[in-house]
Amino acid sequence: MALSASLSLGFSAAAQQVAFEEYTLENGLHVILHQDKSAPVVITSVMYHVGTKDEDPDKTGFAHFFEHLLFEGTANIKRGEWMKIVTGNGGNNNANTSDDRTYYYEVFPSNNLELGLWMESERMMHPVINQIGVDTQKEVIKEEKSLVMDNKPYGNLITQVKKNLFVNHPYRWETIGSIEHLNAAKLEDFQAFNKKFYVPNNAVLVVAGNFEMAQALKWIHTYFDPIKKGAPVVKKTFAETPITQPIKAQYEDANIQIPAIVAAYRTPSMKARDARVLEVISALLSDGKSSRLYKKIVDDKKMALQVGSMSYSLEDYGIYALYALPLGENSTQSILKEMDDEILKLQTELVSERDLQKLQNKIENEYVNKNSTIEGIAESLATYYLLFGDVNLVNTDIESYRTITREEIRDVARKYLNSNQRVLLDYIPSKDKPQH
Repeated sequence: MALSASLSLGFSAAAQQVAFEEYTLENGLHVILHQDKSAPVVITSVMYHVGTKDEDPDKTGFAHFFEHLLFEGTANIKRGEWMKIVTGNGGNNNANTSDDRTYYYEVFPSNNLELGLWMESERMMHPVINQIGVDTQKEVIKEEKSLVMDNKPYGNLITQVKKNLFVNHPYRWETIGSIEHLNAAKLEDFQAFNKKFYVPNNAVLVVAGNFEMAQALKWIHTYFDPIKKGAPVVKKTFAETPITQPIKAQYEDANIQIPAIVAAYRTPSMKARDARVLEVISALLSDGKSSRLYKKIVDDKKMALQVGSMSYSLEDYGIYALYALPLGENSTQSILKEMDDEILKLQTELVSERDLQKLQNKIENEYVNKNSTIEGIAESLATYYLLFGDVNLVNTDIESYRTITREEIRDVARKYLNSNQRVLLDYIPSKDKPQH
């Protein structure tokens, strides 16, 4: 039987509550069940606590590689049959990898829950990791890297930001990793990576949708109890020295004709309250056409074709980056000054109560939308358990945003968004390669 079980219900008034039950199996697999009978579908998903940051600096790209490799087949699912089984039973599936975790899921008609559970137990218990699968997926990854990074305008922008923003932390390389490292890796390297990380005690199983609790639990025990617990996964910690002087970097991209300027700041972990405040700041500065930077630099002054930002919160640190593409004869430096002026305003003047309310409404709307689908709820439940350590944040996290004050916005801008604490990346057209 399960070692622990608890029933949780949240009490946030505005959003519909996500009811769930959670259990831990003897082998360490955490299980979260969310019942919703409003549609005849069910999701089985497994999130493993392994991402880019768990890789060896000389063997990067393994976590993303496994996102693909673990569809190759298992002891009981022949090579090439995984997708056929899913689609043949009216389902669809996918997977994705971040710096911190890897997520696999299937969406089936509700009468196929047992099939979904069996398939995920197969993936966990005995995947087939052989040379033909490894060689096949290497070609897939090469094609993906070529398509989404090397031959895409501004495709290496995030890669360059990460490379310059982090010195010690594995966040310094991109999720897709190095093709050279993947080519040099032996079959045993991939098998060892699987044995270390893709184990029940390093994962959470979420079942969400239209199903019967007792029957689901019975099948979960049937298919997952036989999987042996792996060795404890010990997470390494990497500390970065604070940035105290601006880091200047340049990158040439053969796929662009218009340069970009990027100002990137290292920010705190996704678990920190300050990360929520930075999301509000990001929305205020550059989320949509009514944002401060877009209105000023694109609409009013017509200095830029585009201006925007990204607030990328991760388990250990975060990245907040502003970027712009100049229009006509305007220089990237003149646009940077306009950006800095807006940041200085945030650091010295309180935003209006009305603006804060608008931002909170916008973020609350996004939060509710994310939890308006079974797929969104399943991923939220897995994420809050695995990366935050508190599943019920699916119901209560919105309170963090509702209670953000104008003073906090000013103080967080002062703390993290200073000109001596950033990477300034000049992302420019290549001088010696033909431009596309």
